[in-house]
Amino acid sequence: MKDLFLKRFQYYKNIADQTFEQLEEPQLFWQYNPESNSIATIVKHISGNMISRWTNFLTEDGEKEWRNRDAEFENDIQSKAEMLEIWEKGWLVLFDALNQVNDANINSIILIRGEKISVVDALLRQLAHYPYHIGQIIYFAKMLKNDDWKTLSIARNKSQEYTELLKKQNSAEIHQNSSPVCYAKSDEVRDEYQTE
Repeated sequence: MKDLFLKRFQYYKNIADQTFEQLEEPQLFWQYNPESNSIATIVKHISGNMISRWTNFLTEDGEKEWRNRDAEFENDIQSKAEMLEIWEKGWLVLFDALNQVNDANINSIILIRGEKISVVDALLRQLAHYPYHIGQIIYFAKMLKNDDWKTLSIARNKSQEYTELLKKQNSAEIHQNSSPVCYAKSDEVRDEYQTE
């Protein structure tokens, strides 16, 4: 189960990383209006959440006393390099925490803002939360890049072509994560949904 979470989180990190590669520094700080968040601000929030939620997650509440969530929405990042450093710091904490998850503790009860939830539930919550914001980042990036955007999944008007390409391949040749949404050949997923 842990490996499945690692794969999913890594997938979403990768598509965000590919998005950042396409953007010029000023685009990271663009805001639609004063009430909206820039890409850099969203990154700051994701990282702040990760650091709070996953630092000592088995023994401390995931909403740390030292976290200042409101400050995560202040536009004070000065450069793309600084933004990427903040981004990587959050993911480092998350992946370190995931490496601590095992069969013995995945159903253990932990706290987030005083709420008792299982480790697996906390992972599922964050697997919804981080992609939600990464989707915002990608949406903004697509608008900013317009015709220069390089798609991160199946290109527009290429779905049939992509499907036909997969049909021609031997099932052993299909990349395990051939779909942006699900695993084409993940034994772990298939086992969980097998009927008896």
